[in-house]
Amino acid sequence: MSRPRLLFVVGARPNFVKAAPVVSAARADGGFRVRLVHTGQHYDAALSSEIFRDLELPEPDLHLGVGSGSHAAQTAEVMVRLEPVLQEEAPDGLVVFGDVNSTLAAAITAAKLEIPIAHVEAGLRSFDDTMPEEINRRLTDVISRWLFATEESAVANLRREGHAGERVFLVGNTMIDSLERHRRRAREKLPELRRRLRLGESAYAVLTLHRPSNVDDAVALDGLLAAFERIGSRLPVLFPVHPRTRARLEGRPAGGGPGLRLLEPLSYLDFLALMDGARLVLTDSGGIQEETTALGVPCLTLRDNTERPATVELGTNRLVGNDPARILSAVDEELAKPFPRPSSPPPLWDGRAAGRILDVLRRDLGPPPATDR
Repeated sequence: MSRPRLLFVVGARPNFVKAAPVVSAARADGGFRVRLVHTGQHYDAALSSEIFRDLELPEPDLHLGVGSGSHAAQTAEVMVRLEPVLQEEAPDGLVVFGDVNSTLAAAITAAKLEIPIAHVEAGLRSFDDTMPEEINRRLTDVISRWLFATEESAVANLRREGHAGERVFLVGNTMIDSLERHRRRAREKLPELRRRLRLGESAYAVLTLHRPSNVDDAVALDGLLAAFERIGSRLPVLFPVHPRTRARLEGRPAGGGPGLRLLEPLSYLDFLALMDGARLVLTDSGGIQEETTALGVPCLTLRDNTERPATVELGTNRLVGNDPARILSAVDEELAKPFPRPSSPPPLWDGRAAGRILDVLRRDLGPPPATDR
């Protein structure tokens, strides 16, 4: 019997981090035929090559070159370009990750062609339907055959929504698989990064910001920037700027002072190194909430909700919204505490989630047992 064919679809940087352990494990397993498709939803030639190298992930077999656009246009373009690929490849299973537009587009296209779908990071819910990601992950879950959950709250969400128990699997977090695999290499880079950024041995904070609720409203953005500059008067705030946010900063003076340092986007290993060495992380990203939890670094999330409640329950992550006064108060409280020891991660965040995923797919897609003739 031939090996089952798996086609993996990725479209944005967080997808690469989540997909790398599963793709690598499937290729090493030898029991699957593996194809990797990059939709090109987020694409920068230099950064793309760099993150694939950092993650020790082979270049994609196919690149669809979709590029940016509105949510509808981008989703539609992925579907149009992916459909002939799926028809030609005829995979036994399609594997998608997270909640970006490429995830939903690939899942819908596969479902129409009756290709079984595996959703890695299923069941996460912010219960905020103004977030495009919430729509993407809910709809992807509805049409997926295998629902691979990262934390227990996700399993509870899926059961409450009526998903059959035999479709739901708590497997752990493949983003943490990547972190555990590359953490040592990242730590080796930190001394050079400190020298390059003129940090010496001082404490510093790391900031990321890209959610529409934070960067599309000019008044909200100006208030946040003023707060970050005040934090920067106490310790350097390193701010790798998302391209979407960079466009919103045009004409604003933020970053001109010594405290708030605007940086170009960083490679995966460089950013992991900076997070690992940070005194504090401020972010509106979902994945960074998970990574800081695994690293034991305090995280202040610039949102009023999170689809990753395990990070809050463990005490490493705190929701502070985007009110400047609330953020500044939370920073004061955090800096007054001793630097925390690494936390105990959520169940199964042990670097072996990819293997659990493949165990399920191998069981369900593997060749049938031989029979007597």
